[in-house]
Amino acid sequence: MKVPVVIMRGGTSKGVFLNENQMPSDPALWEAFLLDVMGSPDQRQIDGLGGGNSLTSKAAIIKQSDSPLFDVEYTFAQISTEHQMVDFKGNCGNISSAVGPYAIEQGLVAAVEPMTRVRILNTNTKKLIIAEVEVENGQVKTEGSCKIPGVPGTGAPVYLSFTQAEGAVTGKLFPTGHPVDMIKTKNRLIPVSIIDVANPLVFIKASDVGLTGTELPAEFSAAKLKELEEIRSIAAEMCGFAKREEATAVSPAVPKLTIVSSPAEHTDGTGVIRKAEDMDIVIRMMSMQKPHQALAITGAICTTAGAFLQETILSDLVDIKQEVFRLAHPAGIVETKVELLAGHISAIKVVRTARTIMEGSVFTKHNYELAFRLA
Repeated sequence: MKVPVVIMRGGTSKGVFLNENQMPSDPALWEAFLLDVMGSPDQRQIDGLGGGNSLTSKAAIIKQSDSPLFDVEYTFAQISTEHQMVDFKGNCGNISSAVGPYAIEQGLVAAVEPMTRVRILNTNTKKLIIAEVEVENGQVKTEGSCKIPGVPGTGAPVYLSFTQAEGAVTGKLFPTGHPVDMIKTKNRLIPVSIIDVANPLVFIKASDVGLTGTELPAEFSAAKLKELEEIRSIAAEMCGFAKREEATAVSPAVPKLTIVSSPAEHTDGTGVIRKAEDMDIVIRMMSMQKPHQALAITGAICTTAGAFLQETILSDLVDIKQEVFRLAHPAGIVETKVELLAGHISAIKVVRTARTIMEGSVFTKHNYELAFRLA
């Protein structure tokens, strides 16, 4: 069957964007539908729209909100390339950056020049994200001089503010109730900090797992990735997402394993030498059991919030005295800005770029017609 779809890049991710009114009316069918659209499970996703990578196997489901507090409601879906499953537990900050432009382009939000403010309810986390989108001549502006690491060229900036993002998935800032927990793997005892802001992350120090922290994605061995997934799976069980033996299949996207280390001069994946004084922390994230080529924005948000907390493993690595936090990742350095209210974080802002790549229709292999709402 033929279904309207928009393909958009948001930050360093790419995904399919669908109007919820054109999704199966029974949410129980969403998983099968999205697997069909993306061509999963298949590592190449040769029979669907997926790009064979966790960064390009994502979907955003959007509708106009009935609430006066929000303009649109947005559900994020991470579609597995390897398993017959779709993870709806967390959010993707990069994909979130394209939600505002999509809402304006599709007429869900009226364009206001020169900047349109879109209030987005992320249904996965029940949190508000405010997007500020540049508009020119009634249209979303995509051309500009803003450059973000991991994306070729430049574009118009999209400003995202994540407000009161604590406990986004688990309902708790510290899902286990502790700023530091000890995880026992087959080979070692490792201190971790599990923090839930925008998305739950399990932080480990690079030195505790035999790494320098500046490794590039291709430098992680299969044995090291297996060890890291063991840590993440144990943390998933501690968060109540799944049993550790089932976490890879049942909860592959959250919590996200995050390796952190002190600022150090190194050469990033683009060949640029990064000086220690230009960063506040070095970070390497895992995405669906593989090294992230850049950095998840929800990961940047959570790490920024964590840097302001006491007694976590981040406390030993960073000493934040300024509002701008600089995170060095494999593709460059991303900056976040903290907005403080009475000494507490009220919002964390980040700059992204986004654009529409294609608008048209996707043909599914199976017929979901009877499940669709009438136009």
